[in-house]
Amino acid sequence: MIKKICYAGAIICSIIYIMWRGLFTLPLAQSVPEVIYGLFLWLSEILSITTAFVLIWNKKTFKEPLKPNIISTDIFPDVDILIATHNESVSLLYKTINACTFLKYPDKHKVHIYLCDDKNRPEMKMLAEKFKIDYISLAANRHAKAGNFNHALQHSKSPLIATFDADMIPYSDFLMTTVPYFFKRYAALARKKVGFVQTPQSFYNEDIFQHNLYADHVIPNEQDFFSREVNVLNSRHNSAVYTGSNTLFLRTAIEEAGGFPTNTLTEDFQLGAQINSCGYDSISTTEPMASGLTPTDAENIFKQRTRWARGMIQSMKNLHLLSNKGLSWPQKIIYLNGYLYWWSFLGRLLFIFAPILFALFDFRVVNTNFWLLLIFWIPGYGLLTFVKHDLSGNITNQRWGEIQELFFAPYLILPVILETIGIKNNQFKVTKKNGTSNKKDVLYAIPHIIILLLTLVSLIRFNYGKFGSEILYGSVITFWLLNNLINAFFAVLLLIGKPRQTAQTFYVSGVVKISGTEFYNETEICYLTESKIRVKVPSEVVLVPEECYQIVIMTSRYTAHVRAHLDKQYETNDLLMDIEAIDEKNNRQLLQILHDGFNKQLPLERNQWLTTFDLLFDNINRRLRILNRIGKGRGK
Repeated sequence: MIKKICYAGAIICSIIYIMWRGLFTLPLAQSVPEVIYGLFLWLSEILSITTAFVLIWNKKTFKEPLKPNIISTDIFPDVDILIATHNESVSLLYKTINACTFLKYPDKHKVHIYLCDDKNRPEMKMLAEKFKIDYISLAANRHAKAGNFNHALQHSKSPLIATFDADMIPYSDFLMTTVPYFFKRYAALARKKVGFVQTPQSFYNEDIFQHNLYADHVIPNEQDFFSREVNVLNSRHNSAVYTGSNTLFLRTAIEEAGGFPTNTLTEDFQLGAQINSCGYDSISTTEPMASGLTPTDAENIFKQRTRWARGMIQSMKNLHLLSNKGLSWPQKIIYLNGYLYWWSFLGRLLFIFAPILFALFDFRVVNTNFWLLLIFWIPGYGLLTFVKHDLSGNITNQRWGEIQELFFAPYLILPVILETIGIKNNQFKVTKKNGTSNKKDVLYAIPHIIILLLTLVSLIRFNYGKFGSEILYGSVITFWLLNNLINAFFAVLLLIGKPRQTAQTFYVSGVVKISGTEFYNETEICYLTESKIRVKVPSEVVLVPEECYQIVIMTSRYTAHVRAHLDKQYETNDLLMDIEAIDEKNNRQLLQILHDGFNKQLPLERNQWLTTFDLLFDNINRRLRILNRIGKGRGK
């Protein structure tokens, strides 16, 4: 009951605030720049509140979708697995193809795997032959991933089609989880005509937020809020977004939608919407069924988001959203909200510079007094903050949303504006997932450093010489300056970075047997990589560095035989060993041990006990210790 009152209060107070802002606070008597800025600031507030309202509506109307049950009489149809590749390495594709060969299915002969290569590379053909899968080559592809998949559709024929990016490694349960949604019995019970099922995007490496902020154990991946929360909510209105990989389609749905669209940079989003407009429903599941690589360097993450932003704007124009008769109004609202998201970055900078301009130049974009502002602003802001916190659950919160918006904002504003006014960029650039943070990343922090310094100077100048009531009346400006200072400081830290480990580590639960010993251990594999294993062994187990040992790594599903040499002994019973599979068959088993299931080393929820300030102070302390070590090293 209390929550319902808070939600209703947040909506009512926010509407009153927006109306008051528009009617009584716009700086219409000020200079033209102040009037223009004031109008844009007000529109940005409307946008921010509107997106919050859409999330409230989506959350409160959500009903857990019916999950299909499998019975012995169910007939599992043929499935085509399409793996798209452009310029990725053989080693990367090896893991993805290998996982596809381990997919569970009642009749494995009905699973047809295709490596779709749009560069006609001999090494890719050899890789396909090694795994005994089909190879579809395409030379001179002018339509990027969309053209690649359209070409593959002409050479495949199964009624169901799964799409995977080159780096997305499916879990063995992917087909058994998604195929039943297409059974006629499920369609009748759920009253759905399913066009595609989207499983969440997940990643087995740390993203730039987790890694550069030393937060790999306390915050989930930055994309998790959309994939595992927002897109699941979209299922309630049959408008789950196709996010490009880990997806199972009904072939006829793709065909009725006209195939993969080639007139946008985000063919995935547009295809999903076109399938919806043809009368098909789309579902997003809650559990990840594949895991891939997320970009880790500034250059590639900004390129990726720029492509997404431009592509979304292109797709909205192509879809003629508001006049599209094939989409319901709930679907239109959800897709429109996704489009408006890309304008939130402009709003974030407007929010940041408004108090800076007032503090430094008395540039007034809100015309009101302190007490009226408190009366109209505080109730709506406080209640809406509570509601957003409640809606975002344990994945994210408002502070993280602001930090992420500020991080991307300087590099997304111009592309969004240019694409909106018709200055297009139709060149599809594949995001490199193996980029590493380097010294050049700090150059991307220049806009954030400027914002940080301006905010700091504004904070000092605005409060210098103030006493008593002057501090009180200026507290709202001071509040926003302090808030923006924290966000800007995090954005700078994100681009300073830290060194990356050479191999991604995985937590594995299983049994380890070392030849020449009587050692079995079911619980204390510290971590595992493709080339190393760290284990805790009984104190009586003694290994010789020069000797080669045979190790058997066994989990509930897989067994891998590897050769091992002692690399490092941390304590008496804590060993790090170099490993190598004894043959290709065991190497494939080892890869499945690593990749068949979400990397438990990375969190799925935010640590509720760790505040933003805790993380900020921890980052400052860590970086000061690094500088101290560097200083001591140079002194020697």
